Amino acid sequence: MKYLKQSLLLVFFCCCFQSNCAQVGINTNNPQSTLDVNGNLSVKVVNLVGNGSGSGGSAVLIDDGVYISISPTATDDKFQLPNPILFPGRTYVIRNIQNSVTAQLTTAVGLLFPKNSTVGSAQIYMYEGNLRTVTVISDGINWTYIN
Repeated sequence: MKYLKQSLLLVFFCCCFQSNCAQVGINTNNPQSTLDVNGNLSVKVVNLVGNGSGSGGSAVLIDDGVYISISPTATDDKFQLPNPILFPGRTYVIRNIQNSVTAQLTTAVGLLFPKNSTVGSAQIYMYEGNLRTVTVISDGINWTYIN
């Protein structure tokens, strides 16, 4: 019986301790969220160059970074997002840095949906004046994009 009481007391303290440590603050003494950052935030920047094969070729895979600068070398060079099922909640900011060359953004699985639409597509085209910069977010099945 003594061991049971000690075990229950230990479990109680572990649960209390765990709930108190569920929030992490950086440069703040009283975090209000799971991660609370009081200061600047930097994210990994990656530069991807197209393979010059255009719409008929293979895609350059996007699998690293948060801010992605894409540089197509041929019209409609493909850049492919990873499988959204494997990365729910994953977010990328993607910018076509070429002024006159269109890039094609595709996905390995699922579709790309504009933020307020129920109609998705297998690819979107990024060029001057139309989706030059997009933010894509995985919902665990598809990608939603915001421009």
